[in-house]
Amino acid sequence: MNVTENQSTLPQLSAPVFVTDGGLETTLVFHQGIDLPDFAAFPLVDSTEGRAALRAYYEPYLAIARDCGTGIVLDTATWRANADWGARLGYDRDELAAVNRRATDFVRDLAAEWPDVTPVLNGVIGPRGDGYVVGETMSADEAASYHSLQARAFADAGADMITSVTFTYVDEAIGVAKVAATVGLPVAIGFTVETDGRLPSGTTIGEAIEAVDAATGSAPVYYMINCAHPSHFDHALEDGATWLGRIKAVRANASRMSHAELDEAEELDRGNPNELAADYARLRQILPDLRVIGGCCGTDHAHIAAIATELTA
Repeated sequence: MNVTENQSTLPQLSAPVFVTDGGLETTLVFHQGIDLPDFAAFPLVDSTEGRAALRAYYEPYLAIARDCGTGIVLDTATWRANADWGARLGYDRDELAAVNRRATDFVRDLAAEWPDVTPVLNGVIGPRGDGYVVGETMSADEAASYHSLQARAFADAGADMITSVTFTYVDEAIGVAKVAATVGLPVAIGFTVETDGRLPSGTTIGEAIEAVDAATGSAPVYYMINCAHPSHFDHALEDGATWLGRIKAVRANASRMSHAELDEAEELDRGNPNELAADYARLRQILPDLRVIGGCCGTDHAHIAAIATELTA
């Protein structure tokens, strides 16, 4: 099946609302008390205790999708499962490819236990560097080569799509879009922004979307904004801009803290689930094709339940 055929099978592109999960790592650390070196959740796939913790995390979101009558984009726990971060945790390339495949198998098996919920198995690719700071950059071709390990693993495991999460600059996003096309999977591109509504690289959201589209022939099926509070980016969504229609997903933080403040925080700021739900309702008035809703740092199933209830009422 080619990418175009795969795109046509993604149910969230035509559904009014699809949910996804919240802040996986913050939930595991602050609510479940699990130590995650380098904020990496993927090693949990390889232990009985870890899989139980992941199951306990995901099941409330599947219940939300069932109760609200939506489908779910079911993410793999692989945000840190790339070569550099994996090496820090003792994984070589073969072991990383295998754990990315097992992470995909895990969400597939979990979804099979919820036959009333339509799942989309989503292979998550995180940035090579920090999710908040640009740091050392790659060219688009270098990024495509670097992220090919995960992309090929997801394709081999039968994932439905790939999503980049918390990307901070354009060239790395272009690379992921290119390698996703190479392995035949649809791709969504997720950017994070600072409190000024710009990517950490200084690029505006519109400039980033237009640059990736221009470089890839509009290959991404959609774009996502994640890991920022709505107040950090709602002012950057230019009224009437054509690129607004390319943003079909938002996974916001519950906290209004900046990335720098979140890095220093020793306690979890959950914000207010009902206020966040109201923020999403306002975002839906600005973003004409917002369909996929979830959360990021500090959010849990209570936030997603409030958002899903607000948008499906």
